[in-house]
Amino acid sequence: MRLNTAIPRSEASILATNKVLRNTYLLLSMTLIFSAMTAGAAMALDLPHFGPIITLVGYFGLLFLTTKFSNSSLGLVFVFALTGFMGLTLGPILTMYIKAFSNGHELIMTALGGTGVIFLGLSGYALTTRKDFSFMGGFLMVGVLVAFLAGLGAMFFAIPALSLAVSAMFILLMSGMILYQTSEIIHGGETNYILATVSLYVSIYNLFLSLLQLLGVFSGED
Repeated sequence: MRLNTAIPRSEASILATNKVLRNTYLLLSMTLIFSAMTAGAAMALDLPHFGPIITLVGYFGLLFLTTKFSNSSLGLVFVFALTGFMGLTLGPILTMYIKAFSNGHELIMTALGGTGVIFLGLSGYALTTRKDFSFMGGFLMVGVLVAFLAGLGAMFFAIPALSLAVSAMFILLMSGMILYQTSEIIHGGETNYILATVSLYVSIYNLFLSLLQLLGVFSGED
């Protein structure tokens, strides 16, 4: 008699999901470390701010290449290129906070700690409860688009109040994105760990910057 050794589909699905989760968090950890290194290099070299045009062109260009090659080994190259570039753009911003505020280092560490607590707390909640947050997808996409356009308006027209409102919006939206993206991995909506990593990285990056901006306004000491 021949025994059937095939893995049940449900079990295979669980194994595949666990693999995506494991690979995503491993790659996310590596990209965050690499991004921190490039940010530190930018600070050490005292690089100037890249400006909105270079930042947006570099970001969307590398994001396009990462997405295009997400199913090949080149995807790993481009995901490190993207996160490394974002680290370079972050360095001058951190330098500005250190120079502008006497407690700049404290603001940065507080924003970093807050980002870590929010990310770990929301990810842990999604992983533990295994709730399906896919219903948030459409709302979050529209919200991010509106916040992004509002952010551009605040930057080009120099409207401080709008800039603060955008930062607050991004904190809420990126928190929602972390729940949504983690849920997508758990429930099989996202099966590509490179794309999952990029999505979570961008959420963490924007969450950190938004927290830092609010802290600078309300807790910064000249």
